[in-house]
Amino acid sequence: MDMPTYMGIYTAVHNFCTSLKGATGAPNTLGGGARGGLGAHLLGEELYQNLIEFLKKHLQQLKEASSQHTDEALLQFYIREWNRYTTAAKFINHQFKYLNRHWVKREMDEGKKGIYDVYTLHLVRWKVDLFEEVQKHIMDAVLKLVEKQRNGETIETGIIKQIVDSFVSLGLDESDSAKSTLDVYKKHFQEPFIAATTDYYRTESKHFVAENSVVEYMNKAETRLNEEEKRVELYLHPDIHQPLMKACQKVLISEHAELLQGEFQQLLDENRQDDLARMYNLLSRIPEGLDPLRRKFATHVRNAGLAAVEKYAKEAGDVIDPKVYVDSLLEVHTHYHNMVNFAFKGEAEFVRSLDNACREYVNRNQVCKSASTKSPELLAKYADTLLRKTAKASEEVDLEAKLQDIMTVFKYVEDKDVFQKFYSRMLAKRLVNSQSATDDAETSMIGKLKEECGFEYTNKLQRMFQDMQLSKDLNDSYKEWLNNKDEKAPCDFGVQVLGTSFWPLNPPATSFNPPEVITETYTKFQKFYDEKHSGRKLTWLWHLCKGELKTTYCKSTKVPYTLQVSTYQMGVLLLFNDSDSLTYEAIQQSTALNKETLDPALAIFLKARILSIRAPVTKVGPGATFDLNLDFKSKKIRVNLNLTVKAEHKAEAEDTHKTIEEDRKLLMQAVIVRIMKARQTLSHVVLVQETIAQIKSRFSPKVPDVKKCIDMLIEKEYLQRIEGEKLRYLA
Repeated sequence: MDMPTYMGIYTAVHNFCTSLKGATGAPNTLGGGARGGLGAHLLGEELYQNLIEFLKKHLQQLKEASSQHTDEALLQFYIREWNRYTTAAKFINHQFKYLNRHWVKREMDEGKKGIYDVYTLHLVRWKVDLFEEVQKHIMDAVLKLVEKQRNGETIETGIIKQIVDSFVSLGLDESDSAKSTLDVYKKHFQEPFIAATTDYYRTESKHFVAENSVVEYMNKAETRLNEEEKRVELYLHPDIHQPLMKACQKVLISEHAELLQGEFQQLLDENRQDDLARMYNLLSRIPEGLDPLRRKFATHVRNAGLAAVEKYAKEAGDVIDPKVYVDSLLEVHTHYHNMVNFAFKGEAEFVRSLDNACREYVNRNQVCKSASTKSPELLAKYADTLLRKTAKASEEVDLEAKLQDIMTVFKYVEDKDVFQKFYSRMLAKRLVNSQSATDDAETSMIGKLKEECGFEYTNKLQRMFQDMQLSKDLNDSYKEWLNNKDEKAPCDFGVQVLGTSFWPLNPPATSFNPPEVITETYTKFQKFYDEKHSGRKLTWLWHLCKGELKTTYCKSTKVPYTLQVSTYQMGVLLLFNDSDSLTYEAIQQSTALNKETLDPALAIFLKARILSIRAPVTKVGPGATFDLNLDFKSKKIRVNLNLTVKAEHKAEAEDTHKTIEEDRKLLMQAVIVRIMKARQTLSHVVLVQETIAQIKSRFSPKVPDVKKCIDMLIEKEYLQRIEGEKLRYLA
């Protein structure tokens, strides 16, 4: 359309709207002043109605022409005419601007129904006169085209995109023509599209499942869901995404959920993580789809852990290696932890299922049958082997990673107090004997325990390190004190002063008469310490002391041997400075050691050939006479005789367990008193429950044990029974 024609139509519309009809009905054109001054009125209804009639005739022709087309040809015809029609509507809307601004606006302001601006009028007429007649045929054609694409054929997606846009454009708000809605699109496109999609996939999935494996079906379902996602992006309206995917998930996943869930165990057994990830992705889309999987996964992990420990227990027999045991626990955890992260996207509920399963097999397995506290004990022993200074430990490439592995297992240990007790005793030995691999590793481990269990759990461990540092300073002060006194110690001497309440060290199990050289040395230190600290008492732990002796009697070597011995062993060997032969009774009388301590010490000397036993007696005991071996030989210049006997290890472990039981009773009583002090009166059942809840982070108390502690507190008059099952706190 050229500009003169366009302006001619625009002017004609303007003139018509601003004319006054005379008596003859002929319009008279008035100037602007005349219109305002004479009360002229705007005309437009006749023009508006004529436009409607024109559009009706045009759309009737299109409706008749559409009947000549089917399927894709119908869609092309519809889009071609829609584009032509809407383009023309825009031009006409511009040409009828004066009508829109004045007559249409006035009519709409007065609340008249069925009056729209000229462009909206075009859309309304299209919807009423053409769309409602042909929309079903249009949708049938669209659905056939989409089905072709689903069947693998290539289609022109742009045409469907234009159909969708045209449906959306016809969504008019009756109350406000300026607004648009998706009502037309939802009713005439979205609903039939989703219904057809549901039917298509329901039929396809039933046939596919009947002829293929579950894994192949999962691949197919995943592919179909991805196709629908892309279909929405390519040519569907974004609003359809959620209902469409919901419908697809229902027919592709929900209706086959039991079949998929039934295959889960086999995939777990075969460790097919890619297929497990695919199953997770599918079932996570539907409500409660993963619940059976989590339960099966927890059971599977628990059984795998129990089987791993049982296999090791059979191979190991009675001698359980802490490292191998912990590694067998970790191997199962690491495998399934990686599976959770890869196949199950690290989902919180699967992590919880893994944790529950690990807690089961760590605390209740073949090794733990003899004692429920076995896992924390072995874990503490494994930590000791890592942190102890040995040739093997020095070769450890990544000690920090190993400590983190220990914490992984520790997280699942229920009896954390058992670990604490064994760990503290082993730490004490490492510190006393200067056997820690590195101070940094020790500090790192305590930091990890503190992070997991809190300050109270590691308080005593940290105080041990403080005592060690104070002892270093104390030794320096002692040397300075000797210099000031112009005295010398009878022998090289170092001491560790350790706080009784922080160190899990037992008093000596035997009496002991220390040799004169030792007595003189420690007496001087005692004097120094009393001057420095008044009112403190030093108790010497002879069984933890050690020293070195040089052999000046051996003729077979130019360099004297250095014997590394315990203080008890030192007391025995120094007796041979006065005599080359001593009877068992003489040694026992001089040292005052009991049989349980003296016999193993003498046995070690015999085995190392430091001493020999005079015939005819062959065993250590009363009646035996021991001779110093003047021809002693050794490949090493430094000979370590300070060896721990297995029986001592066993006795120490038993003693530790007894201590744990006593500590548990005291802890339960303390918690009960704390609860009752705060609540004053409480029923017996609630008190038991609250006590268990507060203690379970340290260990899992049994109800009968809690009840016994309550009875003990009643006897001690901390608590009193009142009516029924209630208890009262007594201040």
